[in-house]
Amino acid sequence: MKFNRQILETALTAERKYPYLPFNLQIFDSLPSTNQTLWNLLNQGATSGTVVMATQQTAGKGQWGRQWVSLQGGLYLSVAVSLEIAATQSYQLTLATAWGIARQLQKCGVSVGIKWPNDLVLEGRKLGGILTETKVHQGQITQAVIGVGINWTNPVPDTGINLELWQKAQNSQFIPCLETLAATVLLGIESGIECLTQTGISHILTGYIDLLTNMGDRVYVDNLLGTVVGVTPEGNLRLRTTAYDTTEAVISEISVQPGTISLGYQKSLV
Repeated sequence: MKFNRQILETALTAERKYPYLPFNLQIFDSLPSTNQTLWNLLNQGATSGTVVMATQQTAGKGQWGRQWVSLQGGLYLSVAVSLEIAATQSYQLTLATAWGIARQLQKCGVSVGIKWPNDLVLEGRKLGGILTETKVHQGQITQAVIGVGINWTNPVPDTGINLELWQKAQNSQFIPCLETLAATVLLGIESGIECLTQTGISHILTGYIDLLTNMGDRVYVDNLLGTVVGVTPEGNLRLRTTAYDTTEAVISEISVQPGTISLGYQKSLV
């Protein structure tokens, strides 16, 4: 499977009246890691808006140092972004990207949601994920690489789902080819980053929470049962907890940082 550059560029041009990121497409058949390749290009002088794409990764990276299984037939891409944002707010990039991509996919008829903090889900199963890496100087992010993986035709585990088979089950062709999917994802990243830069996190956070599939979930943190009620601007999960003393219930709220707990998926029945 190879990308058709002309189809991809045509899809991007048709949807971008006022481009925000100057996409410079670097297309490969297979790479160890699109994120790492992009960092190498940045070190050689590449600029914001550079995109590295592949349909297979041999050493893909997920969150918390996990391996991202990236078999042939998926969409794997990374985008370079230059912006000024405090290092403590780095997860806003992930929130903005997840919201932007999910919203763009929904415009194409794909009923995708977001699983906190960085996964795209369809019918309760993982469709894709986001890995944001940054460089920091004096407490400010100076450069970021946003990596995205989306299941297209590649094999997936029981907790995963690929988009082409889902579309066939829906008897529809919302997204007809890998190039259209790539354009949709890039447009989503662009819209998310543009909104974050121009209006801040508040608007994005409202939309992100609207798409959050974990709302109302009950989870244990340090033997304390909490109910998911939202996400903070820093990307932490908000949990409402209830404790009991001898006379009454005490309701409070705590926030949990990404990586502290893991929220599960449904398993495929097909």
